[in-house]
Amino acid sequence: MLVLPVLPYPAINPVLIHLGPLAVRWYALAYIVGILLGWIYARSIIRSPRLWGGAAPLATADFDDFVIWITLGIILGGRIGYVLFYNLPLFAAHPLQILELWNGGMSFHGGVLGCIVAIVLFALNRGIPILSLGDVTTAVAPIGLFLGRIANFINGELWGRPSDVPWAMVFPNGGPVPRHPSQLYEAALEGIVLFLVLNLLVRLGVLKRPGIVTGCFALGYGVARITCEFFREPDAQLGFLWGGLTMGMLLCIPLMLAGVAILAYAMTCEPKPKPKNG
Repeated sequence: MLVLPVLPYPAINPVLIHLGPLAVRWYALAYIVGILLGWIYARSIIRSPRLWGGAAPLATADFDDFVIWITLGIILGGRIGYVLFYNLPLFAAHPLQILELWNGGMSFHGGVLGCIVAIVLFALNRGIPILSLGDVTTAVAPIGLFLGRIANFINGELWGRPSDVPWAMVFPNGGPVPRHPSQLYEAALEGIVLFLVLNLLVRLGVLKRPGIVTGCFALGYGVARITCEFFREPDAQLGFLWGGLTMGMLLCIPLMLAGVAILAYAMTCEPKPKPKNG
C-alpha cells in the first residue's frame, strides 16, 4: 500500500521563555505584538493628510489613548464570546474557569463585538466620527489576525480536517491522521490577503468615505473565514451544526450582512472634498 508523505509538524514549544514563575507564551506575544504593530500603522494612517483629503478627523494622540480601550474590547469581548458561543455548558458548570485566560479560549466574533463597543464609546466620548475610527481600527486589524493564527499553529490547536494533500500534517493533539494546516490558511487569507486589500483601499483614498474600510473588512473577513472553515475541523464540543455549517460560518453571516449595510450607507454619503491648492 502506498503511504503518502506528510510534512512534519514543527513542534515549537508554546512557551517562548520562562521568567522565573512567569511563562511568556507565543499566543500572548502575538496579541502584544499585533496591538503594537497595529498602533504604529494606525498612527501612520492618521498622520497622512493625503489619505484623508485633508486633516484626519482624529489625532494620533486620540488613537494613543484608544489603544487601551481596544485592547480591553478584544480581550473581554473575545473571552465572553468564547464562553457564550463555543462552550457555555462547561463554563456554566465551572464559572471560575472563565477567568483562566492562560488556558486559551478566545472568539474572534466576540472580540469584534467588544471592539464595536470600545469604538462607539470612545468616539462619542471624544467627538470623533465613529466610522472613521472604525476604518482605522479595521485597516490594522489583519496584522493581529495574522499573528494570532500563527500562534494557533505553534500551539497545535484549531487544526484542519483530515486530508491527503502533500502539505498535510499530523498535529500532536489531532490524532494520527494527517490534516490540513488550516491555521496557516487563515493566516494567509484573514491576515495577509485582507491586509493587502484594505491597504490598497486606504491608499486609493476611500477614507474620504467613512465606513468603506470597515464594511470591506467585515465582508472580506467573512468570506475568508467561511472559506477556511471548509478546511478547519469544527470544535469538538459543537461539531457540525445546521446543514453541515460550523459555528464560525454561522457567526460570519451577521458580520457580512453588517458589512454590506455599512458599505451601502458609506456609498450614499458625499466624500470629503479635496483641499484646494494655494
